[in-house]
Amino acid sequence: MAVRMELARILICELRDLQVIELQEVGGERRFPILIGLAEAEAIRRRFQGDTLKRPLTHELLAAVIDAFGGELESVTIHDLAEHTFYAKLTIRRADGEIMDVDSRPSDAIALGAATNVPIFVEEHVLAEAQPEL
Repeated sequence: MAVRMELARILICELRDLQVIELQEVGGERRFPILIGLAEAEAIRRRFQGDTLKRPLTHELLAAVIDAFGGELESVTIHDLAEHTFYAKLTIRRADGEIMDVDSRPSDAIALGAATNVPIFVEEHVLAEAQPEL
């Protein structure tokens, strides 16, 4: 079962290649940290701060392409964790109404989800595996 999450915070350190975003369970206490690249972290940060650029970045471009083909991004889901790597998918409703899933890196999926304000989910088993040991 997938758990609805929301962006809780973005930690950007420009001196490092990897940044951290943290998702929090909607209506719950569980948090889900994930390492992402600086470009994706900056794209997500810009979106939530309302900053706009004159030209679209990759995530805005992909959103525009989906829209141009009559599709609609319905959700982003981080669905698996294998060998320390997270796997995500974009759920897109095509113009003909058919639902399709497209493989994605979680960082790209979250940046695209932030650009289009769609729900972000994490599968329960992934959330459980990613929780720190207490």
